[in-house]
Amino acid sequence: MRSRKSLVPEQRALDWDTVGLVAGVDEAGRGPLAGPVVAAAVILDDLKPIVGLNDSKKLTEKRREKLYDEILAKALCCSIAEASVQEIDTLNILQATLLAMRRAVDGLRLKPVKVLVDGNRLPVLDVRAEAIVQGDALVPAISAASILAKVHRDRMCAQLHAQYPQYGFDRHKGYGTAEHLQALAEHGPSPWHRSSFAPVARSIR
Repeated sequence: MRSRKSLVPEQRALDWDTVGLVAGVDEAGRGPLAGPVVAAAVILDDLKPIVGLNDSKKLTEKRREKLYDEILAKALCCSIAEASVQEIDTLNILQATLLAMRRAVDGLRLKPVKVLVDGNRLPVLDVRAEAIVQGDALVPAISAASILAKVHRDRMCAQLHAQYPQYGFDRHKGYGTAEHLQALAEHGPSPWHRSSFAPVARSIR
């Protein structure tokens, strides 16, 4: 961390130089046709660095699982939250995603002075926040949040597969693959499908 003595007076007075805890926030599951959207918030511990943090999509499933456990063990605090299928269909996917993000931040045991969010849109928060495009590859705390959200949601999809094996949730994780679309055509939607999404709406009989 830079010494405050090294900063010129004008910089020292700026709001964004406030010292304190910074949380990273990211989501998983905006694009799928089924299941909730999941968001995570993470405040990392500078004294317990985690090697290999990156955008969850750039990591193997095995690596994500290992990092998931390491993040939970080493971070100062973490929070995972969801917006339900019903909320997605009522609010739209963007607003539901922002709601899940807000719930994740609100669920942190420690209150951050600033929140860094992956993407270009911010949830309504009572703390300072900044949106960072491709933040999940640039900011370690956002990378950690992306991993937590992704692993949490993938595990949910495995549970959905146990309930509804005909859809193949364990393989496509709810995304609109050819296999998934064929299953929708054959079986119609499950209670976990997002009826506001066009491919699902077309399958409702």
